[in-house]
Amino acid sequence: MIVTFLASPPASVLAPVARFVGAEGWEQGLPAVIVAGAKAARFAGRAGQVFEGFAETDGVIGRMALAGLGDADADRRASLEKAGGALAAKYRTSGATQLLLDGAGLGADEMASVLLALRLRLWKQDGYRTTLKDEEKTSLEEILVMNAAEGAQAAWEAATAIAEGVEFTRELVTEPANVLYPESFVERIRQRFAGTGVDIRVLDEKEMRALGMGSLLGVAQGSARPPRLVVLDWRGGDADAAPLAFVGKGVTFDTGGISIKPAAGMEDMKWDMGGAGAVSGAMLTLARRKAKANVVGVLGLVENMPDGNAQRPGDVVTSMSGQTIEVINTDAEGRLVLCDALTFVQREYKPAKIIDLATLTGAIIMSLAHEYAGLFSNDDALSADLTKAGAATGDKLWRMPMGPVYDKMIDSPIADMKNVGGRFGGSITAAQFLARYIDKGTPWAHLDIAGTVWTDKPGATWDKGATGFGVRLLDALVRDAEA
Repeated sequence: MIVTFLASPPASVLAPVARFVGAEGWEQGLPAVIVAGAKAARFAGRAGQVFEGFAETDGVIGRMALAGLGDADADRRASLEKAGGALAAKYRTSGATQLLLDGAGLGADEMASVLLALRLRLWKQDGYRTTLKDEEKTSLEEILVMNAAEGAQAAWEAATAIAEGVEFTRELVTEPANVLYPESFVERIRQRFAGTGVDIRVLDEKEMRALGMGSLLGVAQGSARPPRLVVLDWRGGDADAAPLAFVGKGVTFDTGGISIKPAAGMEDMKWDMGGAGAVSGAMLTLARRKAKANVVGVLGLVENMPDGNAQRPGDVVTSMSGQTIEVINTDAEGRLVLCDALTFVQREYKPAKIIDLATLTGAIIMSLAHEYAGLFSNDDALSADLTKAGAATGDKLWRMPMGPVYDKMIDSPIADMKNVGGRFGGSITAAQFLARYIDKGTPWAHLDIAGTVWTDKPGATWDKGATGFGVRLLDALVRDAEA
């Protein structure tokens, strides 16, 4: 999406013109024909509500749209994004190649919020579709902005780093598993991060075996696709400051292994690498905006398949930490990948804090539906910071309980632990499992994003499909620490 800021209103306008109005007094200053049409269509200026009509300006009849911002005391960011997203949805395939936004009344950051929502809502993966009709293809290419507040262009340029990160995450999450697997994931990383200043380190199977990553490798052994561990190291802060660590689950396809999943819906398991996707997008955003922070992103990339070499229920594996795991269910594989990645990042990089993201359990969807990601943490301050960042960006989190009463549910009679804790509290026992791999005194949070990385219905800033959840959340967390 191209964005052009105009120094003065154009002499003539062929593109639709969009104006932003609140729920109170939205009629003021508008042509009578637009007001009459809007009222007839029950337009009331609600956030995300759009009306389009025709009006004559200087003898020329053109299209005018009203984009509602809702009540003045509502969440302003959310209202602005609903307005921008609604405009994108209306004009994406409308035949219009340009849309003119009238920024009168919006601050610089507010206009950036509208443009960010517009760009994110326009994103769509149509690369594999060869029979689209012309009216189904995206026509909107350029957004023109007039009457912008001072600093709006600079604010938008800063927001493009967020857009790029979210779009990269969506790209990764959307790709089918025959296209995106551990090795090709690495190549995408190398291509996208070239020239960003991020140091990339890739460990192959031999290197991981030498480090003792028996848990991660146990998941990978049933696939013809070899696993990889990727480290993305951004150093924008003080040279001697310990980094913040992001760790992402990257199961590029999850059949469930020998504990195979039901066939219905298994195609969705291409997005079981959503945690690694979110970390990748967040690291790209941080690098693009030159974040003044030290951040390390670790991606555990495997494919979970059920061939004759796959691990079996009842197998015992030894993790990098030295702790042993009885594998009760091979479909509880994400925690087996994460535990070695967590040990690795602590030993190699000694982070000040750790946040892992994973599409870990269906149980979290049963608890929170698709509205919130589950937040589990051993540190109240980190939990509060993440919750604040989630509220500010729309990547909403809900803190879930942890404690010894749940921890004993994963004790094994023959190993240090088992990888599932029974029928109840599945997302909690998964978090308790991961907590056993966190060094004492290290602030840590686990985000179970199984219900939020993919959606069957459009939202303010996404169409059906990959949402890009987590990128804006992690970026906001770092921004708050920079301030």
